[in-house]
Amino acid sequence: MRIDVLSLFPDMFAPMRQSIIGKAIDKGALDFQVTDFRNFTENKHNNVDDYPFGGGAGMLLTPQPIFDAMASVEKQAGGKGRVILLDPAGRQFNHEVAQELATYDHLTFVAGHYEGYDERIRELVDDEISLGDYVLTGGELGAMVIIDATVRFLPEILGNAASAEGDSFEDGLLEFPQYTRPADFRGRMVPEVLTSGNHAKIAEWRLKESLRRTYLRRPDLLEKRQLTQQERDLLDNIKSEEQ
Repeated sequence: MRIDVLSLFPDMFAPMRQSIIGKAIDKGALDFQVTDFRNFTENKHNNVDDYPFGGGAGMLLTPQPIFDAMASVEKQAGGKGRVILLDPAGRQFNHEVAQELATYDHLTFVAGHYEGYDERIRELVDDEISLGDYVLTGGELGAMVIIDATVRFLPEILGNAASAEGDSFEDGLLEFPQYTRPADFRGRMVPEVLTSGNHAKIAEWRLKESLRRTYLRRPDLLEKRQLTQQERDLLDNIKSEEQ
């Protein structure tokens, strides 16, 4: 996969070359490039923003630097891929969107700053995504969150493919509690079932605790899930226990 980002602050993306994403880059599984679109401005003062026509507060990004930066990406990569604009008006990012984006060979993110964009910039865009109902100072942090969540679904990126499959939201439930050694940490014991070696009982306990955590913290997720008979029975038991 290739990921390009158009940003005024390329240094903000330095941490993206660490941890899982850094390993993906080192393996050659990910080609990650950041383009400073200020380098493409034709403005003699090197400005990339201007006042909006009709008046109003704040400054808007002008189209020329972004159009030309996008043309440069397209020339280097042989295409611009799926272009994503970070925008509060976009569809809300979630687990399913990350999985969807991971199916593309090339993603290009436009991370804006200031009050907003000249509307003509949207002509370049295939998708608009928002992290949620709040406003950040720029699109860089949003792009980093989306990229991090997306790259995890690329083949051979995680050390264990089952890691992603067992994550919260993968099956519509929050992840069950997990423990590691020691079994007794200052009197705090690991649940006995997890050390029993009975894999069927362990699987049932994990399912029940996933249901419990979801019921207590994100009951809205249960409303969207088609529960099996086993899950309904476990959930009834959980509700009795939590009364």
